[in-house]
Amino acid sequence: MPLVSLTSILDILVLASFLSAIFAIRDYQRRRGLPYPPGPRPLPLIGNLLDIPKEFSWLSYTQLSKNHGMIYFAEKGLLTEAMTGDVLSFHVFGKVIVVLNSLKANKDLLERRGDIYLDRPVIPIFEMMKWEWNLAFSNYTDSCRLARKLLDRSLRPAIIAAYRPLLQTKTHALLTQVLANPDELEAYLHHLSGSLILAMGYGYEVKGLNDPKVNAAKNMIKLTSTTTLPGALLVNDLPFLRHIPEWLPWFSYKPLARYGCNIGQEVLQGPMEFVRETILNGTAQPSLALDNLQETEKLEEPERGKMEEMIARALGSTYLAGTDTTATSLMSFFVAALLRPEIQTMAQAELDAVTRRERLPTFEDRPRLPFVDAICQEVVRWRPVVPLGMPHATTEDDIYNGFFIPKGAAVIVNAWAILHDPVMYPEPDTFKPERFIDPNGSLREDPVLTSSFGFGKRICPGRHLADATLFIAVASLLSVFDIKKGGNGTGGGPDVYPFTGGVVRALSPAPSPQGMEGQKSLFSPLHELLGSFVRLVFHVFTKAALFNKETRSI
Repeated sequence: MPLVSLTSILDILVLASFLSAIFAIRDYQRRRGLPYPPGPRPLPLIGNLLDIPKEFSWLSYTQLSKNHGMIYFAEKGLLTEAMTGDVLSFHVFGKVIVVLNSLKANKDLLERRGDIYLDRPVIPIFEMMKWEWNLAFSNYTDSCRLARKLLDRSLRPAIIAAYRPLLQTKTHALLTQVLANPDELEAYLHHLSGSLILAMGYGYEVKGLNDPKVNAAKNMIKLTSTTTLPGALLVNDLPFLRHIPEWLPWFSYKPLARYGCNIGQEVLQGPMEFVRETILNGTAQPSLALDNLQETEKLEEPERGKMEEMIARALGSTYLAGTDTTATSLMSFFVAALLRPEIQTMAQAELDAVTRRERLPTFEDRPRLPFVDAICQEVVRWRPVVPLGMPHATTEDDIYNGFFIPKGAAVIVNAWAILHDPVMYPEPDTFKPERFIDPNGSLREDPVLTSSFGFGKRICPGRHLADATLFIAVASLLSVFDIKKGGNGTGGGPDVYPFTGGVVRALSPAPSPQGMEGQKSLFSPLHELLGSFVRLVFHVFTKAALFNKETRSI
């Protein structure tokens, strides 16, 4: 006698169908009959779990938005050439993900209605790793707002200008390193990024290419990049998996959470402990941490402790964000210089006219170097470092262009789609710095480029530092070097120089941060296998159900 009778199975199916109908009716009433933004048709139970891209998501979202926008408006009889869909939605286990693919949609929602889009979606693995201290991942609480205010004050253009000598000194050190050993170019670029942010933020001098403080940030960035995007980890879709005990190593996420927590605390507390030690022994160097800690000396406890914690959060967030992003932008510049060598000749002629080959360029030369500036702007547009940014979350229901966006929805900014809009940027996949040069030869400032740093009150506070670093590095490198393929260069198009497809783009294959590979081998393949198995089961089950339905209709 079978353990489970056919009647029992039918009873379960009927109950599931009844509950699904109840949820569908309640959902319809909640959105008052309004549709969600266009998107792939969700499957029963799992929704669009199988439709969410796991790598190079920005490219998939851009194409999906066009396809499903056209389908939606065609069905409504409203299709025009411009209506290709700038808002896309997915549904995964009852959660809604909205992707904004146009400048207009992002400005309408994240700026004009920004107050209800300030939060971040709950990412269970981040909660397990206790990463809420990072301002990029934190909800817009009072403490987050105050820490952002501290960062905005510490990284405003006037402060960045005061650190120009430091930026130039670090860049000159990069030139010496690359000249001595060009094969280590990418490692030296990461060294530049890390040494700049650690010196400026904490007065810390990086010790060699494998400095532990730089490696800690690189490890955390790599872990962030592989765990943040929708569909990256099953625990983010099924939060109950966080409770699986560690003695089930094939299924538990707790080893990953412990590893991430240790890295996070190293990034948060390590540099601050260094600053406190140097203050005590009288060797502290000028830095943002020192300036802000000195301001807390007049406070009494517990206010002083709270302020020091806020300083640690603010500077730790900057330290994390700045360690990898500048290096990635500079690698994009090198790729562009190889793909279009003639831009080097044009920029070098401009540089030589200003410096007369007697000195290296400085920030004071910037107004007379419009083409070099245009190269920097095109790097930001052509290959944005964080193409999808950090997701926002709605704090209340919203309606946009007749579409319903529910409270708690994750809202993703597709900066790639904005900066590769062929209407604003003809031939968007071609590196063309001349697009930012006016007919009279002057630089054309493009406010749309800030899309790569986010929108509204959660725009990246380090954008001015990133801009200054990119300019002085590009100008200095072009003053000293001709960029050519090495002896093993294969030539060809952009595919010869592939980039990774996570949250933060990097040239692939990139050297793995020290110690990361061993940790990755403990958890990633097993959890990936679990996620793939669950997706496969749902896929087979759904296909079988559709096949049975079609068979019965014959």
